[in-house]
Amino acid sequence: MTVSEERQIYTPLGETPTSYVREPEGAQPPLDFPPYKSTSLRHPTQPLVYLPQMITEVTGPQLGPALLGEGDSDLTTQHEGMPIGERIIVYGRVFDTEGKPLRDTLVEIWQANAAGRYRHKWDRWPAELDPNFTGAGRCLTDGEGRYSFTTIKPGPYPWGNHHNAWRPAHIHFSLLGRAFTQRLVTQMYFPADPLFEFDPIFNSVRDPGGRERMISRFSIHESVPNWALAYEFDIYLRGPGATPFEAAL
Repeated sequence: MTVSEERQIYTPLGETPTSYVREPEGAQPPLDFPPYKSTSLRHPTQPLVYLPQMITEVTGPQLGPALLGEGDSDLTTQHEGMPIGERIIVYGRVFDTEGKPLRDTLVEIWQANAAGRYRHKWDRWPAELDPNFTGAGRCLTDGEGRYSFTTIKPGPYPWGNHHNAWRPAHIHFSLLGRAFTQRLVTQMYFPADPLFEFDPIFNSVRDPGGRERMISRFSIHESVPNWALAYEFDIYLRGPGATPFEAAL
């Protein structure tokens, strides 16, 4: 691999590195964002230490179909019964640093159920747990970088950050890309959510364009008649149009 020192883009040996314009200020959330109170406890308080990227960071991880189980991408069929709530399809494409579709890369999701509750021991707000919904799935992208999940639309939930604080409905995404340097954890939101303006996690991405890249697009064309509505969410791992890294709750 070779490295463009100016842009830090990794390209196959013998190819010319691709250049791109840097992201606008505010396109990624700051490590310390006072309205999101817990960042004050977990952001770095010492100067960052530069670690040169070695072969481990710019190659791998090597992932394949052996990691996947039957039904991993359909969160509505992982138990004996059907989960409660609105069935939806979430789909899109994954693009690498150069804007090229990324094939055979692992996409993982986790989410609350239709009542806004996670199947987690620390989630104790009084909403019902659904015995037929675990809230986690994964799949590999195909040859054109496409992925697809069938799931239940998550509900909003209170989270105690401030008075009457509610999180907008969202789905968490985790991707490793082609190398560890492309690691991305983010959240996908749904269009026209009335809670957007009140949520400090969503608004920690100060650039309006960056916030828009976290909102899915409703698609009537991909919705399945008498079955499920569809939402499209494309993910860009790096570059000027990168999906914001939003590793919150």
